[in-house]
Amino acid sequence: MNWAGFILLLLTAVCVCGCQSVPVTGRKQFVILPQSYEVALGETAYRDILAEQPMSTDQTAIRLVNQIGQRISAVVEHPDFEWEFRVIASPDQNAFCLPGGKVGVYEGLLPLCHNEAELAIVVAHEVAHALARHGGERMTHEYVTNSFSNVVNYFSKDRELATQQRIHQAYGLVSKYGVLLPYSRKHESEADEIGLILMAKAGYDPTVAPEFWERFADASGPNSPEFFSTHPSELRRAEQLREQLENASAIYNMVVYKFGYGEPIHVAGKTPTEAPTRHSNTNRALLR
Repeated sequence: MNWAGFILLLLTAVCVCGCQSVPVTGRKQFVILPQSYEVALGETAYRDILAEQPMSTDQTAIRLVNQIGQRISAVVEHPDFEWEFRVIASPDQNAFCLPGGKVGVYEGLLPLCHNEAELAIVVAHEVAHALARHGGERMTHEYVTNSFSNVVNYFSKDRELATQQRIHQAYGLVSKYGVLLPYSRKHESEADEIGLILMAKAGYDPTVAPEFWERFADASGPNSPEFFSTHPSELRRAEQLREQLENASAIYNMVVYKFGYGEPIHVAGKTPTEAPTRHSNTNRALLR
């Protein structure tokens, strides 16, 4: 076996072997950091964000994000999380959920969403990252990767310079494209799957998810090849979510209080005719 194959085998063995299971999917994962450490890092990062970035004054957006967040967090079985939901006054089309349950949605994301259910897709996806401890898992992978790098340096130090360079180059390629990026794509796909279940449990119609990502793909333009990306392509995400709809829809159908598509989201420059026409089967008797 050559050096590249040997190193890839070792890295894969370390990253695949699991000591705990991810909620919902049951995937085995290897995390060496205590969750309390992740939560502390998340709290620090959250306070930095609040101090450095302006918060939104859009009361409708604030109400909707909190409404969605409360419904989703109510179905997350994680009593240790102290949930907070904020809208950040920024044109960035992004959102996050830090370990510990600190959720931020940027104003720039709202024009991409026609209704509550579509915004719930994004919020549930970000919550899923924190629930599945993807941040801690990535930190573990990078720590292990760096440790292997030190091992490679030690065993190759007495070889000829050209040989050392080939070994180091092979190690760098297989660790980046063989382990770290695929695991990042795996995390994104897993967060999509978990998020789909969470939004269904929270009473939002999960059938909007594939269509949302297909529309997002049309708006985002050409992307770099998926193999060299940390995220799966939007069309790949839509395809995977469509395959998972049967399970999510079964869960949604069992929910007593359904919100369907929820409220429409209207922003400047988008007319009501651009929103989906299917009516929501919203039952507003209970805010979950």
